[in-house]
Amino acid sequence: MDSIKKVVLAYSGGLDTSVILKWLIEKYGCEVIAFSADVGQQEDLKEVEEKAYKTGASKVYILDLKEEFLTDYCFKALKAQALYEGKYPLGTALNRPIIAKYLVEIAQKEGADAVVHGATGKGNDQVRFEVGVMALDPDLKILAPVRDWEFKSREEELEYAQKHGIPVEVTKEKPYSIDRNIWSISIECGVLEDPWAEPPEDAFLITTSPEKAPDKPEYLTISFEKGIPVAIDGKSYDPVSLVNTLNEIGARHGVGRVDMVEDRLVGIKSREVYEAPGAMILYTAHKELEHLCLDRESFRLKEHLSIKYAELVYYGLWFSPTREALDAFMDTLNERLTGDVRVKLYKGTVTPVGRKSPYSIYDYELATYDAKDAFEHKAGEGFCKIWGLPYKVMARKK
Repeated sequence: MDSIKKVVLAYSGGLDTSVILKWLIEKYGCEVIAFSADVGQQEDLKEVEEKAYKTGASKVYILDLKEEFLTDYCFKALKAQALYEGKYPLGTALNRPIIAKYLVEIAQKEGADAVVHGATGKGNDQVRFEVGVMALDPDLKILAPVRDWEFKSREEELEYAQKHGIPVEVTKEKPYSIDRNIWSISIECGVLEDPWAEPPEDAFLITTSPEKAPDKPEYLTISFEKGIPVAIDGKSYDPVSLVNTLNEIGARHGVGRVDMVEDRLVGIKSREVYEAPGAMILYTAHKELEHLCLDRESFRLKEHLSIKYAELVYYGLWFSPTREALDAFMDTLNERLTGDVRVKLYKGTVTPVGRKSPYSIYDYELATYDAKDAFEHKAGEGFCKIWGLPYKVMARKK
């Protein structure tokens, strides 16, 4: 550490990074530049800035990255229908590469010797931050104090923070670790570490309990252009306003709660709780356009590649040629995904109830059973014979 005089810290103002900032100064005497990304965490970032300076930062960067985060990261995952292990919309995982990008840019601008993150040694974020930094600047040093310092528990960190007058929201009575952005909220620790325990209501930040949600359903029509959401009920929105609006409406109906035991990259199982009302509404609606507009073989292949895409994001491989190649494939399929999907929100559920598109390959005259039926039924006999021929031959051999 003697050669490290200046570092850039990914600073959230939470327990870990607040303690890290003070700890770095006390332990190594280096200059610490704090960087906070506004990705829709609904915090008073002016207060975060003031807190960083009071804790000892020499300079603080606060950057509004909400729109870039949505358009260049979240909407790409949406176009790929990337849900990790079929459930998690990857809000935190998508957030890490954009933070890594700006950590590198600020470090290069400021002539810093290293960048610092607050991830633990058994979490996914350490990989996402560090692989991202390596891919963008292979010569930049990376520090991860939480892997090396003397604290063995969050309680010890709390005591350190209290000793040094560092204000933190986490308390021993409500010890949740929360990572929030405009796309999703990740919640862990505390009672949630027992996979048998139902998440208590105080663990949730924005969503209404489905039992307390309105008794009357609400209908929304989501419009897409080439796989990108652009309007709600015919009204155009910029990306940030659109997702914020869906978050507000979905949260009111208890939509977007995810409770899962997931496989971390480092090989352990972890119980995670998420809130992502806007994201889950969009995933549901986008999926319906895929069903309406994509041919069977394209859809099936995309289903396989969606799993791979989600894994790449979760595993911290955003800045990889594989992800870029998958984006090209997804962009091609999303060229046809322009249209409207109507969804019903009710008591924690999102149900698609209508869909239309100029690129729809649903053919009424082929699908109907009424007098307009144009399907050649006689062709079905030959189709069945050819399709079943291998099994007929096998049956005879038996």
